[in-house]
Amino acid sequence: MQHLRENTVFVGNKPVMNYVLAVVTQFNNGAETVAIKARGKAISRAVDTAEISLNRFLDGVTKKDIVISTEMIDTDSGKTNVSSIEIVLENHK
Repeated sequence: MQHLRENTVFVGNKPVMNYVLAVVTQFNNGAETVAIKARGKAISRAVDTAEISLNRFLDGVTKKDIVISTEMIDTDSGKTNVSSIEIVLENHK
């Protein structure tokens, strides 16, 4: 993935609301942008996190950028490609 932003939420296997809370907390602490990142099967959870955050909890915040890419990772059976997504939200207040 691209350069690491200061305010990044990495989405894994926890319930979506855990990540929504993390995103909302970042904005409440004064962040201007928050990146939501995920790989593989967690991508749909990252999309859910962004949509729930925007539609239910954050006023004046929009999607600034969505970056999709493929990462090469090492596994027990060698190298494999994994899809990844980065959804950047921006506060306009």
